[in-house]
Amino acid sequence: MRILIVGAGALGGYFGGRLKEAGRDVTFLVRPRRAEQLAKTGLVIKSPNGDVNIPAPQTILAEKLKAPFDLVLLSCKAYDLQSAMDSFVPAVGVNTAILPLLNGMKHMDVLAARFGAGAVLGGQCIISATLDPEGRVLHLNDLHFLSFGEQNGVKSARTAAVAEAFAGAKFESQLSTAILQEMWEKWAFIAAAAGICCLMRGAFGDIVAAGGGHYASDMFAECCAIAGKSGFPLRETARGRSIGMLTAAGSPIAASMLRDIERGAPIEADHIVGDLLARGGDRPSDYPLLQIAFAHLRTYEARRKREQASAPGR
Repeated sequence: MRILIVGAGALGGYFGGRLKEAGRDVTFLVRPRRAEQLAKTGLVIKSPNGDVNIPAPQTILAEKLKAPFDLVLLSCKAYDLQSAMDSFVPAVGVNTAILPLLNGMKHMDVLAARFGAGAVLGGQCIISATLDPEGRVLHLNDLHFLSFGEQNGVKSARTAAVAEAFAGAKFESQLSTAILQEMWEKWAFIAAAAGICCLMRGAFGDIVAAGGGHYASDMFAECCAIAGKSGFPLRETARGRSIGMLTAAGSPIAASMLRDIERGAPIEADHIVGDLLARGGDRPSDYPLLQIAFAHLRTYEARRKREQASAPGR
């Protein structure tokens, strides 16, 4: 199976690097700067589950992409989705499967509109990873799970082939027959986590210590209500697990969106929180905490845009 990893950032670098480590036919679609960096330093993963050092990973630039691949693994941020799609168009053939690992659901509609719904698998991952200043992939905990499947839940020949390609790589993977349910369950948690951590400017444990744990659980309840209204009520196991994480005393875990805000980076406010609210119907008063969180995130985006526009040299 020929696999194209779109980007070699934290997620693409980690899962693509693990697949390459396992001997799979992996190519990274990257921008010129990242291509130069990888040619110089190789692809380096630092992980509690074992480090990886690939001296010369196979990379390709968008303008050099000519032939289709069997699998396109997409792990970009939502705000880069349009440019990412433009870059890998030549890689999508009649039998190509596109496996996105973005959070939320909006990207599924966008990809389907561009490539056809039949080309797009459902997918989600659970991992905490980032790039350091030298471009190394830092795996921050021992979780590295990826699930995928056909949107209709059928076990197809192509998902079986993907499962076979992933088997043996040093990360956990699962062929799911309920991938959309899993994506919605993760989305409800991610939206609540991003909303409450960014609003309160702290990790879950900090919020609990300040007496705000009930705000986290109330915001999660709003997310669950929207999921149920959209036809994906959360299962009790997923609901309990998420509540446990959001309200864990002493927990140092915080949403990655908070880290993005703290370093002045772009954020996925509309994709994670705004789109969820849009699916909640025409009664925004039903979701007051999500409304406040979304306004807060949009305020950050407006300020960031204003400061960039007024920066010297602009």
